[in-house]
Amino acid sequence: MPGKVMEQIILSATMWQMKDNQVIGPSQHGLMKSESCLANLISIYDKVTCLVDEGKAVDVVCLDFSKAFDTVSQSILLEKLAARGLDGSTLLWVKCWLEGWPQVTDGS
Repeated sequence: MPGKVMEQIILSATMWQMKDNQVIGPSQHGLMKSESCLANLISIYDKVTCLVDEGKAVDVVCLDFSKAFDTVSQSILLEKLAARGLDGSTLLWVKCWLEGWPQVTDGS
């Protein structure tokens, strides 16, 4: 249980900084509490119908990245967070937390 609480604290701190530094754009729907799958579908539908109404060709490609994030290099993740403006103290906090806990996805 403490791990889940820490995850929420880190998520809140990093999301606030990512939004503040404008790293997360308005079209981002994944991992966003305020956005749903339905909002994502409506957004895509709206964009596609506007393009079709303008007589433009539209291609839709669906990709499944569900396994792409099963393993993430902690050092690369930390570098990318730093490059996107995560402050040093939060970065160190995330690093210490990552080093202290095994990371798994999908319960595996």
